[in-house]
Amino acid sequence: MGVLVGAWLILLGLVVGIGRLLTGPLEGSVGSSENDLARSLVGERTSSLNDVAGFLTMLGDTRTVLVLAPVVALGVGLWRRDIRPALFVALTTTGASGLYILAANVDPRPRPPVKILDPGLDPLHSFPSGHVAAATALYGLIIVLVWTYARAARYGATALLLLPVLVVMARLYEGAHHLSDVLTSLVYAATWLGVTTRTLLPRHSTGESAQRADH
Repeated sequence: MGVLVGAWLILLGLVVGIGRLLTGPLEGSVGSSENDLARSLVGERTSSLNDVAGFLTMLGDTRTVLVLAPVVALGVGLWRRDIRPALFVALTTTGASGLYILAANVDPRPRPPVKILDPGLDPLHSFPSGHVAAATALYGLIIVLVWTYARAARYGATALLLLPVLVVMARLYEGAHHLSDVLTSLVYAATWLGVTTRTLLPRHSTGESAQRADH
């Protein structure tokens, strides 16, 4: 557990540090170019794409995580008769969300100067992206669990890698975040997923271990 706490604190420090750079020394250069990108995306909006972006945003919504994460944790935990998968799901999702909440409050950053299609957002919580972090953690952990415990479905589950990328595109399209916001979330959530995977899950599935024992 000490490894997890230490890794989480290091990630928090790095994310907060990036936020300080983006809201300080890099605000004029990076911020200006990212605002231009946001304005250019506004010109690509259509009613159909707005609906698609709204649906994709739901993939990383808090409500989606609150529904799917417990189902995955309970299902895999009961199937494997092991508490580790449930603990893995809980710590991966809450750790990623915790990093977002703290960083967003420590490093307030205005959202892009365009009309935002996702109403009700805090105007100063652009950095980092909670939706992207949640989607990366949730669908990433599902892939990890499949690769760990369900060998036959491994390559099919890998298609879930597309979902966080689609959420990234949706959040940029909706004007909710700057490019650096979503990329930071993508990287830190994936890194945290890697830490929890190596710390909490077995390196090989039971089936693979049994096969090795037979040989």
